[in-house]
Amino acid sequence: MLKQILSKLPRKSSKSDSAESPRTDPGSGAVAASNGIQSSNSGNLVSARSNAAKRMSSAVFPASIVAGIEPLLAFKDVPSTEKQNLFISKLNLCCMIFDFEDPSKSFKEKDIKRQLLTELVDFVDTGPPRFTEQAIVAMCKMCAVNLFRVFPPNYRSSSNGGENDDDEPVFDPAWSHLQLVYELLLKFVISSSLDAKIAKKFVDHSFILRLLDLFDSDDPRERECLKTIMHRVYGKFMVHRPFIRRAVSNIFYRFVSESERHNGIAELLEIFGSVISGFTLPLKEEHKIFLWRALIPLHKPKSLGIYFQQLSYCVTQFIEKDSRLTSIVIKGLLKYWPITNSQKEVMFLGEVEEILEGINMVEFQKIMVPLFWRIGCCINSFHFQVAERALFLWNNDQIINLVTHNRQVILPIILPALERNAQTHWNQVVLNLTLNVRKVFTEMDNMLFLSCHAQYKEEEANQSLAEKRRKEMWERLESAARLKPITGNTAVMVTPLATSIAC
Repeated sequence: MLKQILSKLPRKSSKSDSAESPRTDPGSGAVAASNGIQSSNSGNLVSARSNAAKRMSSAVFPASIVAGIEPLLAFKDVPSTEKQNLFISKLNLCCMIFDFEDPSKSFKEKDIKRQLLTELVDFVDTGPPRFTEQAIVAMCKMCAVNLFRVFPPNYRSSSNGGENDDDEPVFDPAWSHLQLVYELLLKFVISSSLDAKIAKKFVDHSFILRLLDLFDSDDPRERECLKTIMHRVYGKFMVHRPFIRRAVSNIFYRFVSESERHNGIAELLEIFGSVISGFTLPLKEEHKIFLWRALIPLHKPKSLGIYFQQLSYCVTQFIEKDSRLTSIVIKGLLKYWPITNSQKEVMFLGEVEEILEGINMVEFQKIMVPLFWRIGCCINSFHFQVAERALFLWNNDQIINLVTHNRQVILPIILPALERNAQTHWNQVVLNLTLNVRKVFTEMDNMLFLSCHAQYKEEEANQSLAEKRRKEMWERLESAARLKPITGNTAVMVTPLATSIAC
């Protein structure tokens, strides 16, 4: 009886065989089945997957999932009705992430993924049928998995404030894959097969914010790709344009007011250079606020030299759109004028010259007094490059024309600076330029020059007399203090330090 009962029970070996025989990999096998793509040799496939699983130990995802990476059928080998499904399948396989710190690990799997990404780029570039909603979702997911990441702290920029341009750029070791993902995303965005009305639900505000976060990458190649992609996204998705402008403004606000550290300011400004040129007239109040609150304060950080060219171009674009903004820009530059940074001061003078080349007479008269007072201080700078750059302004015909029409106001401001330079400046080149500018004013209006020169001499004499009287008064006070004995908490007279601040 016992033998009959035991004979009816299933054997242990047969149970294990029956359980293991239908087992397949949960990675690409499930994807291929859902898309109607099957392999012809299941035995070889299972063994290949098991071998791949052993080689994928260094991957970020578990080996049981990563083992599913394998080359699928080529797009030319499937009918047109199945190409969208194959596109989605390849995108899902490309969601696997590898560790590139050790190039020898998972070499074969990395190469397979690179081939898949290349096939996807070629497929999108050929102009496929209109992308379905499922294809757009898969594309956004693949880009998010591969691109969106948190960067480690930038210790180099924290130590020097971002001023050192001589640091060698940092290159991402995973660039062989990242480059293809960026290229695929760019071709996907600009493809005529992508319907913006459908894609805007998935290329949403969150997706755009994560893209903007990537501009802080240390790799200049990545920032260059992002610049092109973000410009295309701005052009393709009109509904997202106000949000993109606000998001970029917030990046500028944090950069100026909090950290002064960001790797992508130049690229973001380059995007906005073309965006500003497309603004319609009259300019919206939002755009004017962006100029005053975001662009002009960007002149303040120490790292201005890294993005100065792009910033200057954006400001010039605003002035070309509306000349009435010129006085606002000049007042902003005077507000953030770098008193103690000679390199930035030279850049500011160059930007001022560029702005004055396109200014009209009405706007010029609004700012000429504070502007030329600051230029006079630059002329007297002991840093010869600052003084030289300020005196070079008189080589510009447009500035000469503006000064000529307003010489009654400008010459009394500038002449004292020229006279001080002619008497005391140490640099011979600056001294020669000073004499040339004096000659220009003499030829412009000799009577006015003589009158202003006489007034300057009179003010110098009065100042010398006042200084002499002040010195005599201090000497009398010191003499009286010496004669009076010191008792208790009586204050003691001391000789004041002779200090004078020109600007």
